[in-house]
Amino acid sequence: MRLLRVKGEEIPASAPDRSALVRRTRREVSELLMTEGYFGARVRIDRTDSIHWKLRVEPGSRARIAAVNIRFDGAFGTDEDEAGARETLRKAWLLPVDAPFRQADWDQAKQELLDALSARKYAAAKFVSALADVDPERNEVTLALVLDSGPAFHLGELEVSGLRHLPTDFVARYSELEVGGVYDRRALYALQEALQSAPQLASVVVDIEPDPAHAAAVPVRVQAVEAQRYRLRFGGGVSSNTGYRVETSFRDVNLFKRGWELSSGLRLEQRRQEFYTDLFLLPTRAGHQDSVGMGIERSDLEGLKIHGQAVGVNRRTRRGAIETQTLVKMQHEAIHPDGAEKSSYNTLVANWGRVHRVVDDVLDPRRGHVLEVQLGGGLGISGVKREFVRLYGRYQHYFTVGERDVLTVRSELGATLADSRDGIPQDFLFRAGGTQSVRGYAYRSLGVKEGTATVGGRYLATASVEYVRWFRPDAGAAVFIDSGDAADSRTSFQAHTGYGVGARWKSPAGPLAIDLAWGRNERTPRLHFGVAIAF
Repeated sequence: MRLLRVKGEEIPASAPDRSALVRRTRREVSELLMTEGYFGARVRIDRTDSIHWKLRVEPGSRARIAAVNIRFDGAFGTDEDEAGARETLRKAWLLPVDAPFRQADWDQAKQELLDALSARKYAAAKFVSALADVDPERNEVTLALVLDSGPAFHLGELEVSGLRHLPTDFVARYSELEVGGVYDRRALYALQEALQSAPQLASVVVDIEPDPAHAAAVPVRVQAVEAQRYRLRFGGGVSSNTGYRVETSFRDVNLFKRGWELSSGLRLEQRRQEFYTDLFLLPTRAGHQDSVGMGIERSDLEGLKIHGQAVGVNRRTRRGAIETQTLVKMQHEAIHPDGAEKSSYNTLVANWGRVHRVVDDVLDPRRGHVLEVQLGGGLGISGVKREFVRLYGRYQHYFTVGERDVLTVRSELGATLADSRDGIPQDFLFRAGGTQSVRGYAYRSLGVKEGTATVGGRYLATASVEYVRWFRPDAGAAVFIDSGDAADSRTSFQAHTGYGVGARWKSPAGPLAIDLAWGRNERTPRLHFGVAIAF
């Protein structure tokens, strides 16, 4: 209201100006009340005090919806096959009979009805008329809407602009749209999201021009901006699991101008060092992305020294919330447990994994779940020639409590089926302990004792419950209890339990978690923390 937004408004001295002020005040207050559904309001101005007037408002009863009449014209209104869809839209109308009338609700209901009709097939849908007939005496509103769907839209060819160095078929490789298919806004958004996640593009917009003249084969417009081709990054961090870390990585997102991505990096941690190089090819129309890579890793954790090299091929497929990976690799591993004999072997391994992720926010989940399953196996080809099969599953569920708090429940199970663990690579066996496992115990300290070292066992089971109380949007406190173990047989499995408290902070450098945990078997407190900083 313009009048009430004016600070220090003084009463005019002249009578004509005072009368004008009264009329304007009544009009503006009445108009404001009508937007809230009060059409019979009484507005009075008490001018007993010549300096300070009083505004008195009797709003009366809010008007309610007496009837709703929604009519569809165009192809949608005449197609008998769309009868069910028409009824669904009418039932979804946001202002049903007997609902209170508000201008904001009326505007929102109209927009959502139009969006629902134009989201699929009828891209050029529009309102022919939308009337709200007010009966102030009966305090009722009758709504009458007429929508023209226009013709049904079918997709034409992709029209791509903005690509200068990438292959001409780059966008088509990410697209699941079919020429002649029915227009669906969600399918266009899915293509836009897939392209936005591609490292070769900085930004992208996917849309159509809803021109009825081109409804039979409307072109799909893709406006893209290419990302910087070369990227060199440096970073550092610290974790209670592996200590301080420095790392560097290099990426070329258009190798040989074929749209291939070359990613190479070196990570140096106190207790683990790694070098890797991966080459990612363009995805196929079926949604598969293939890659080849190699890696070298050294680690010294809980008395177990590992030197490993591997080369392999991988296929990743992502469809909606499900991501699947199939990996085949040849790896060499040399292990030296403190106080025990060294051993080395070459193994051909394969692993299939699927992750089903349904969360409200991937970076900061507050509700939803993540389910991961893996099936793998291998064959020793030198050294210990042993066959094995590995099974693994993890489930994590997020529950929103109240407005801010989050309860997280996590569990994981694993089993490697073989008559002995000898000759099986350590990443196909199991160790537990540390952050994201059983807090209160050192990282990978729960497993099988060999000499004075802890090595992987054939069985794993862990569980965790954590409650985070967020006092502010970026700061909170946690309480938790973890339990689990890794062992070489089911009979030797012994649950180790840890519990404690922690602090949570959503820092500009990433999520920071600091936990103080007590291991029931350790009987001493242990600090767990992790943060990554880019520089």
